Amino acid sequence: MQLNEGASSEARAEARIEASTADATQKLWFDGQLIDHGSLQATLSTHAMHYGSGVFEGIRAYATRDGAAVFRLPEHLERMRKGCELLGMTFDIAQATDAVLATLRANNLGDAYIRPLAWYGDGGFGLDVTGRAHHLMVATSATNLHLNGGRTRVSVSKWRRNPASSLPPLKLCGAYVNSILAKREAKSRGFDEAMFTDRSGNVVECTGANLFMVKDGSVVAIEHPDALPGITRDSLIALTGAASRMATLQELLDADEVFACGTAAEVAPISRIEDREYGS
Repeated sequence: MQLNEGASSEARAEARIEASTADATQKLWFDGQLIDHGSLQATLSTHAMHYGSGVFEGIRAYATRDGAAVFRLPEHLERMRKGCELLGMTFDIAQATDAVLATLRANNLGDAYIRPLAWYGDGGFGLDVTGRAHHLMVATSATNLHLNGGRTRVSVSKWRRNPASSLPPLKLCGAYVNSILAKREAKSRGFDEAMFTDRSGNVVECTGANLFMVKDGSVVAIEHPDALPGITRDSLIALTGAASRMATLQELLDADEVFACGTAAEVAPISRIEDREYGS
């Protein structure tokens, strides 16, 4: 199986893997080695378990005629590097790139979801992470779409998105408790997903996806300082020429169409926001 990293004409680098028919035990990459999936154990004093001191990314690979292609791998890993830097963890993009490719190859995957995770491990309790050991792993799985790849019913959450002045919009593990609370609330009300708004009535994003709206043929990418700067969002803006700006909840309710997007969600049409239903 050959493996290489290339770049598209739009500088969206792809990692390609030639297909293989060989069976492979599921592996994950951990601190420089490929090991059997499920063989690792974290101790009960793992810092990230208690305080959420970790950084992750969600990345997708797609099967192509030439092998698997990883969607915008450099951009995902650069965003992860920023989160690690914020928490004081060293992060080598070249090493992480090799780890992603090696894990895909070991698991013989074409279409895949890729989860790199950096986190603080043992070292006792307390919030000071200075000098603590930290780790990096990469796991892969068969593609699992966020929002189930179908039309999605969305509620407006009573919770507010973490403000960027408190937690920067990066994929910091602890920050996603905010999304878990909103998702649980939405599910309890019979919806599939939750949408965050700010105190002024402006839309932020969903729990794990950015938002777009379409009105009279014009596409708008919802922008907000508290929202994650999505890589799929960036690609869709380039493809559609969408304007990027803040928008109120009322504008979304008045729109002809609304959809969510993200690496795991891809592009997910929204069929309903609260009582407002959109055309099928």
